[in-house]
Amino acid sequence: MHGFGDARSDDLHVIVPAGLVVPRLRGVVTHESIVPVRDPMWIGDVPCAPASRCAIDLARTLRRMDALPVLDLCLRVGACTLDGLRGELVAHRALRGVRQARRLVDLADPRPECRQESQLRLLLVDAGLPVPEPQCWVHDRDGLGIYRLDLAYREYRVGIEYDGLSHLDPDRLRHDRARMNWLAAEGWRMRHFTAHDLYRRPTHITATIRSLLTP
Repeated sequence: MHGFGDARSDDLHVIVPAGLVVPRLRGVVTHESIVPVRDPMWIGDVPCAPASRCAIDLARTLRRMDALPVLDLCLRVGACTLDGLRGELVAHRALRGVRQARRLVDLADPRPECRQESQLRLLLVDAGLPVPEPQCWVHDRDGLGIYRLDLAYREYRVGIEYDGLSHLDPDRLRHDRARMNWLAAEGWRMRHFTAHDLYRRPTHITATIRSLLTP
């Protein structure tokens, strides 16, 4: 409802005070919380927890690989600000998972354009590699932005691309080939990864990028 529904659920999630006895209803998930919902937002006729509260609750309770895309997306759509997220962390400081949420807020960035870009970034950081730059513009010699890379280490001229199903389109393939040739001519070393790499062999990704960043 806030516009960053990256964590899909068909159930209605409701926050209730800790210790409150509530009936079990099909399709309704209750979350007991000692942190009160201050100043609920009204979306239509529905009172909702503020966007920053929802984002931090998700960042505390989801897997790390699912939580960072939520934080990135809430910033991207303008539902939250970094200051708002950090302020919400203070209210949650004694709760389970807040340490994970705090670390992920420090990494949150509005620039990634899909969840896999966020997950690739987290994978690299968790492997001890530097934080890559999302949506990095590569300029020509006249300073004109020519191509954007999903992730990049500009200092090393290393670019990282997530190739989803859209890259199988013939027109897209022709565009990608021209793009790869231009970047190679400019000294960029590009590496392309798929969902199979991200979810089935993540160590292949980290080892590949580590070798490119090692002198």
